[in-house]
Amino acid sequence: MTDVTQMTARRLSLSPLLGRMRDRSSGLAAGLLGGALAAGLGLASFAVLVMVLWISSPYPDSGPGGALHVAAALWLLAHGAELVRVDTLSGVPAPVGVTPLLLLALPVWLVWRAGRDAADEDGVGDGGALFVSPRTAWTGVVLGYLAVGSGAAWYAAGGALRPSWGWTAVCVPAVAVLAAGAGVWSAHGGPRESVDGVLPGLPVLPRGVRRLFAGAEGRERLEAAGRAAGAGAVALFGGGALLVAVSSVWHLGAAREAFLQLTEGWSGRFAVLLLCVALVPNAAVWGVAYALGPGFALGAGHVVAPLSADPAPLLPPFPLLAAVPVSGAGGGAPWGWAAGVVPVVAGVTVGVFVARAAGPGRGPGRGPGPGPGLGSGPGPRGAAVPPVRGAWSVRRTVGVVVSAGVGCAVLTGGLAGLSGGPLGVSALARFGPVWWQVGGAVALWTVGVGVPVAVVVRGVREAGARVRRRGVGSVGEAELYDFSPVGPVGPVEVREQSRPAVAGGVSAPDGPAAPVVSSAIVPPGVDPVPAVPVAPAVPALPVVPPVPPVPSGASDEPGASVEPVVPVSPEEPEEGPGGLWHGEGAREVRWAALREAGEGEGGSVGR
Repeated sequence: MTDVTQMTARRLSLSPLLGRMRDRSSGLAAGLLGGALAAGLGLASFAVLVMVLWISSPYPDSGPGGALHVAAALWLLAHGAELVRVDTLSGVPAPVGVTPLLLLALPVWLVWRAGRDAADEDGVGDGGALFVSPRTAWTGVVLGYLAVGSGAAWYAAGGALRPSWGWTAVCVPAVAVLAAGAGVWSAHGGPRESVDGVLPGLPVLPRGVRRLFAGAEGRERLEAAGRAAGAGAVALFGGGALLVAVSSVWHLGAAREAFLQLTEGWSGRFAVLLLCVALVPNAAVWGVAYALGPGFALGAGHVVAPLSADPAPLLPPFPLLAAVPVSGAGGGAPWGWAAGVVPVVAGVTVGVFVARAAGPGRGPGRGPGPGPGLGSGPGPRGAAVPPVRGAWSVRRTVGVVVSAGVGCAVLTGGLAGLSGGPLGVSALARFGPVWWQVGGAVALWTVGVGVPVAVVVRGVREAGARVRRRGVGSVGEAELYDFSPVGPVGPVEVREQSRPAVAGGVSAPDGPAAPVVSSAIVPPGVDPVPAVPVAPAVPALPVVPPVPPVPSGASDEPGASVEPVVPVSPEEPEEGPGGLWHGEGAREVRWAALREAGEGEGGSVGR
């Protein structure tokens, strides 16, 4: 029987493990389904768009099969993969590597959403623990997305636009891995502790850099550098978009002529308009490269930059190409020099963001607080408040600015590499900026401008905080609540008054009464107000006689007769209908007390 009990207990102990395995397998299946659904939605979106354009075209080149092949190829191009056009007039395959950045936003958002949903659907056990780990959800989404993506690449290989297998094998998994990881990370609340396990394990970074961002203090510096890098990148892209808008308005006539020259039908013009809209982010990145100095290439041997004067090649008519600025003879167009304001603004933005983070505040850093009364302790509703962190040193501030500049350079350089590429062979073999040139220029501009701005702003803020601390420290804690005015004050006579005895057998308690004014503040030159005497105490009421007891003549025997007891009426007032209070005796007592009080105060009031 004991063996049976042990076997039963052993079997029951396996049920949580089996449930955990079932939940983990269900979580993996949900991730696979979510990734496949994300890829399918992206392919369906491109298929609908291409089919609408194919149906509305008056002269379609191929049937619906060819349109679907083009949709699959565009879906791969949206991931950054390079395509190869095989049906050229010369018979030489022409590469197509310019990725419209607006199309890239669709697959990234779909995969991010799939990763977040897969992590939100984790099973919860009896103890409240999550059975499906974030790694399982991320793996399921990536595998499901790549399964559909490989089928789409195989299908697109049979069309006119064929994918380059090398670029496809790198770009599509990279988008799936990064976007799904970001979705799972955001679904779990963006845990900051995950940064501590990633940065120290990167062998590419120097040891000093890894120590700089390790621990709680390093995580705070990393967050500050990330915010500053993002703000600098936004400033750069906003300035680039502004340059594109100004140039488009300046060359509006040429752009309109190119738009009308490309096609005559409304369906073709609609397709050209959609292509221009999808390439607007690319144009903004090219504007950033132009403002930074390296510029961008419009074909082999032609670089458009503020200081260049290369002859323009023969380019096909396109509205965005018509808005390209033309340098004057010898280079250096006047408005090209004005474009240099964009990187300066980005550097100032990075410096200001870092300087704001470098000031004293609550955080895990060590150092003296900004003033008295601040420190660690319990916060509202019992939450622990971190200790006050002192201001960063100049060296640490410069290090964070350099880190922010490197992050901004990596982000901008990556987008510059995606925004360009080949559009053919010969003169069309190179379009767009060079990524390493743009990244290096961003690092130089942001660090060169951001470091002095951050140091100066930090110094100004620290000086202001020091002045405020000095002003608060000069006043003691006892003086903070002293409301006495500046100047001499005149004392006010405090008078004690004894309470007179009250007639009628009840007397007031002995001892001095409460003073009228304990302390007062009288400005100089103003006569003090005489004290007002305290009114005498009200005499007590006369005692009401008790009700007499029941007469004792009644017998306790059962047969005895009981006479009714006549109730005793309360004592009538002595005189008048007003009762005891309004009687003549009570009035005389009160008046006597008032006369005695008046005689005692008459001399002092008269003086």
